[in-house]
Amino acid sequence: MAERDRRENQKKKGGFGNFLSTLVILVALGVFCYAGYQLITIYFAYKAGSDEYHELEDQFVIKDEEAADQQEGGGTPAQRVTEDFDDEEMVENETMAEDDWGDKTIDEMSMLMSGKKLQKMENPINFEELLDINTDIIGWLEMEAIDISYPIVQSDDNDYYLHRTFRRQDNFAGSIFLDYLNNPNFSNRNNIVYGHNMKNGSMFGILKKYQEQENYDKSKYFWIYTPTRIYKYEIFSASVVGTYSDSYQISFANKEDFKDFLDQAKEQSMIKTTANVNFSDTVVTLSTCTGDSATRFIVQGKRVRTYESVPKKGGYGDSEFDE
Repeated sequence: MAERDRRENQKKKGGFGNFLSTLVILVALGVFCYAGYQLITIYFAYKAGSDEYHELEDQFVIKDEEAADQQEGGGTPAQRVTEDFDDEEMVENETMAEDDWGDKTIDEMSMLMSGKKLQKMENPINFEELLDINTDIIGWLEMEAIDISYPIVQSDDNDYYLHRTFRRQDNFAGSIFLDYLNNPNFSNRNNIVYGHNMKNGSMFGILKKYQEQENYDKSKYFWIYTPTRIYKYEIFSASVVGTYSDSYQISFANKEDFKDFLDQAKEQSMIKTTANVNFSDTVVTLSTCTGDSATRFIVQGKRVRTYESVPKKGGYGDSEFDE
């Protein structure tokens, strides 16, 4: 009798143990399937964002090799300049050293009265049709040393485009966007452009390559194209900074305050640069996350040339991009 009870108890314990093991396996399988589903969802979201931007670039950007075939003199930015004239007649930069302190630019009337003008450059970006898709697009960023070529948008806050593409579609990738406190013509002393550090290398996912001296040595310039102006920037600093660092300061009390900002940027740079900066300069700060919520990685460039933007000779061709 006692032996029979013992065997029944063992069966009960064995049955419960088998049930518990099965339950653990099912839970683990469920967690595995959910994690797999999440990874697949993220992958397709990344891919959708990348495909959308690649399609945009294919439709609205004249690549250098295309421009070389379509115009005499090739298609690099320097070769897109459409006219030459004496230095005495040329304004190299809208922000002038002799300007009073502030976010000042030279308007057309001032240049006309001074007898000087900006050189003209064919714009590789088809802004006329691009703005039909989204009027929040204010420019296009192109970095020479690494494969970064994206539109820049600006909204009434810094949240809207954090996880929305240029077509206002929800997506992890978000957009490259200018801080909402900056002027849309990049005329502030420090203009902050944000982008996500995407794991697949899109957006600002490869901006961190500027931690390597060889990439700066390959090319120390980046370009921002706008409908009316084309800006060339020379990189003078690349650094890891705190999330609430002074590097994100936009307004400055005076020349000395801005000079301190520039000196700090040079001192904290992870790479050795050759650019000289002073209070008359206009800066763009490219910013992305690092994986540490307490820090950000930034690349800073000063504007060294301003060109008047003109449409590409012969037009941009027909766009098949669907709205």
